[in-house]
Amino acid sequence: MSSRQTLSAKLIGRAQSVTATHHQPLFGSRVRAGFPSPADDHLDTDVDLHAHVVKHPAATFFVRAEGDSMRGDGIHDGDLLVVDRSLEPVPGRVLIVALNGELTVKRLEHIGQRPYLTASNPRFQPIPLMGQEAQVWGVVTHVVHALGGGRP
Repeated sequence: MSSRQTLSAKLIGRAQSVTATHHQPLFGSRVRAGFPSPADDHLDTDVDLHAHVVKHPAATFFVRAEGDSMRGDGIHDGDLLVVDRSLEPVPGRVLIVALNGELTVKRLEHIGQRPYLTASNPRFQPIPLMGQEAQVWGVVTHVVHALGGGRP
C-alpha cells in the first residue's frame, strides 16, 4: 500500500429497529483487566447490543473496513463499523467519506486553516480536502472486531 492509499469501507446495510428481542445476558459486575477478583454469580440484566451501539436507527448504517490505515484508532481490516449520519462531522471525529467516488474511513483534522483526512497509521500521509470531491456519509461511533485470528 502506498502512503496515499486509504482504508476503504464496504457498505453492509442500514441499522433497523429490531422487533424481536436479541438480548444477551449482562453480568452485574465489571471485569478487571488487572489482578483478578471474584465475580458475582448472578446476572444483573439483559443487554441488547443493537440498542447499545445504535442511537439513531433511521440514520445509522454499517460498513466493513478494509486496510490498515486506521489501526491506531483500533480499526482493523475486516472490522464492522457503526456509522451515524445524524452526528456532526467535526474535527477529531472518525468519518466515512466518499472521496472522489470511493468510500474511505479517516479522522477529520485541521492542519493550519485547511481540512484534511488523516490516518492513525503513521505510514499514511494526510489527505487535503481542498480541491477534492468529498461527501461525508457519517460519523463512526463504534468498532466491532474479533480478538485473535478470528477475523470475519
